[in-house]
Amino acid sequence: MADHEEKKHDESLIDKITDKIHEHDSSSSSDSEDEKSSPSTVKPKIYRLFGRERPVHKVLGGGKPADIFLWRNKKISAGVLGGTTAIWVLFELLEYHLLTLICHCLILALAILFLWANATIFINKSPPRIPQVHIPEEPVLQFADALRSEINRAFAVLHDIASGRDLKKFLSVIAGLWVLSIVGSCCNSLTLFYIVFVLLHMVPVLYEKYEDKIDPFAERAMFEIQKQYAVFNAKVLSKIPRGPFNSKKTA
Repeated sequence: MADHEEKKHDESLIDKITDKIHEHDSSSSSDSEDEKSSPSTVKPKIYRLFGRERPVHKVLGGGKPADIFLWRNKKISAGVLGGTTAIWVLFELLEYHLLTLICHCLILALAILFLWANATIFINKSPPRIPQVHIPEEPVLQFADALRSEINRAFAVLHDIASGRDLKKFLSVIAGLWVLSIVGSCCNSLTLFYIVFVLLHMVPVLYEKYEDKIDPFAERAMFEIQKQYAVFNAKVLSKIPRGPFNSKKTA
């Protein structure tokens, strides 16, 4: 009898959540119909993945990195991907070491320049002009400042999670770290970096090309996820006591 009442309660809870979502959708559709019938026609808001409102190129930061990931210049993108693949093959498959590679490259470069500079004495030609290489200060400071702000933001997020303020964020981070630990146990860091780099060269350009087909599917998936999360929140998460920060905030 108790199990039957609990099943009824769960079904009524799911029905309420579904009715609320449908009411929201119907109200939004009625608003869009009113806007269509009105003289000043306004296009309804199109759902975009992750709630983005900017083009994919702007989401990736714009500039040359976004051009490379979106294959605006196929030769440069193919060269970068091919160079990264060569580095992965060199270190992962051929088991070359980074320090050994750097030393061998420096030995070869210095030997060529030294022999060239001395050979010009015998062939009566001008010695090679070796440019003075120096690192400018401003880009280094900009990079350090940007890195510092990103690290501080990550620390702030970790502080919020550890303080018990946001249970949803806590569960998301725990699930992400768990998946990352599983992936890390299957391959080393270099292979993982290479896989991410290849995906960055494939996923954004494919999404930009087929975003009109992907976004409706993503909208339906997000609807189902929100519905299941609402049920899970009502049955489990709402019964878990919050941290001290939330009690202070409500007080």
